Amino acid sequence: MNGYAVSRASLSHEEKLSLIDDRSLSDVESESARIDLEGRFSTIQWAATAKTYCNGLRLSSWSSTIIRTGIFLLPSFVHHRYTRERFRTEKLHPTAYLDGMRGLAALFVFFCHYFYTAFRIAEGWGHENANYEIWRLPFVRLLYSGPSMVCIFFVISGYALSLKPMKQIRSRSFDGFSRTMSSFVFRRLFRLYLPPVISTFGVLILLRLGIYEMTRGFAGDRKYVHNVIEHHPVIEETTQKQLRHWVWEMYNFVHIWGWEKFGGATGYDVHLWTIPVEFRCSMMLFLVMFGTARLRTVFRFLCLGILMWFTLRNDRWEVVLFLWGMAIAELDLIRNAHEPTTSHSSPAPLLPLEKTPAVAPERRKTCNFLWILLSIPALYLMSEPDAGTAGNPGWKYLGTFIPEWFSDKYRYYQMIGSVMFVFCVARSPSWQRVFNSAPVQYFGRISYALYLMHGPVMHTIGFMVERRAWDLVGTDGCAYNWGFVLASVVNIPLVIWAADVFWRAVDAPTVRFTKWLESRLSIDG
Repeated sequence: MNGYAVSRASLSHEEKLSLIDDRSLSDVESESARIDLEGRFSTIQWAATAKTYCNGLRLSSWSSTIIRTGIFLLPSFVHHRYTRERFRTEKLHPTAYLDGMRGLAALFVFFCHYFYTAFRIAEGWGHENANYEIWRLPFVRLLYSGPSMVCIFFVISGYALSLKPMKQIRSRSFDGFSRTMSSFVFRRLFRLYLPPVISTFGVLILLRLGIYEMTRGFAGDRKYVHNVIEHHPVIEETTQKQLRHWVWEMYNFVHIWGWEKFGGATGYDVHLWTIPVEFRCSMMLFLVMFGTARLRTVFRFLCLGILMWFTLRNDRWEVVLFLWGMAIAELDLIRNAHEPTTSHSSPAPLLPLEKTPAVAPERRKTCNFLWILLSIPALYLMSEPDAGTAGNPGWKYLGTFIPEWFSDKYRYYQMIGSVMFVFCVARSPSWQRVFNSAPVQYFGRISYALYLMHGPVMHTIGFMVERRAWDLVGTDGCAYNWGFVLASVVNIPLVIWAADVFWRAVDAPTVRFTKWLESRLSIDG
């Protein structure tokens, strides 16, 4: 998947799906997306094409290197213009829609962090008899509701990490389950932490080059930053001290021993607090699957329900979401949701086989409509204002049902809504078509890179662009809004491009490296 050599031993879909494989924060893509990407953008294709151009022009080695680098820096979706043959897109995997959901969630998290420095976005529509802008309305606010999208991340992560193990449990393939879980536990640390370690080291380099110093004044200037002032990475006196500081930050970043709010967050990119959460919840999920693997289905769900109640009562909403992902995954396996449909071109069997009767088209349409209908209240609950329910029309009454012991009040209905929405989408072909569309699948492939890159890009070039835009149009009244729009025309594509490059240069190779490392260290058999 990228501008690198194609790996012949690709991972299974369940092994690669999740944010971040998950990643988490993302992290993984569907099998079909990976096959398509490796076919289109493999090192062999783009490098060979660049070499052909260079040889034809008889360029020097320096010129050749520049051209090859230039072709690599092009967005992946235009690489096919520089290859002699276009790769035929393979059929999407049945759970490819989860990639799309994760991709849009990552994009909306970026929008949240981009918008909240300039505007007050936490308050809901009509908060305290004010804030009547249309973009504060339920449903609309999901386009920039970062906390709601984090809930979606965690449900998808629980689903993705559970799907293959649960399939093996249900088929009584306990030897395969043991190997799968051993592999998951070993690779999870590398999958989640290697890309952030590389991205934050890039921040360190930019700090030492003085790039962050060029925007340090802007980052805290109330003339430009009207709302949240994000932490700007600190430069140390010497490079040696900076390296020592970064190493210590990365050591604390792993943060598996505590559950405090934003625990493990690093000053090199404050947005990455979800990565340690992903890791801790992944380990908890693996433990639950090990503990319930040999239980009968009904008792496994009973234990899962008790664990959900216990973790919720102890204010661990993130673990609840992972466990719900596991539950939805098994429910989908029970109803054979991932079984491929027989195409018209498939040869007929020699002997008639006994099958479950196909669902009538009219019934499928009715069920699809009902799941779409149910997704509407799910999206409404996900739209719970980040500033809380108090003083918001339509939310004041719902807020009375939030338990006193639940600390992050604004996450309560976001948590419930995200579970409902993933559950509905898993059963709605119409929703799945939305998330399986080509543009949405593209964001699914770069989701983890988008999550990692939007902070560093915004704190460097992004802030420079914003200053130029506001200096050009002014910061008074509506001019401030127009300046933000002008800067967005540059910054949003810029972040997407940086994520695309990071995905091919770092994210995809780390997946292959982790798989290679495991194969080298593991015992055969």
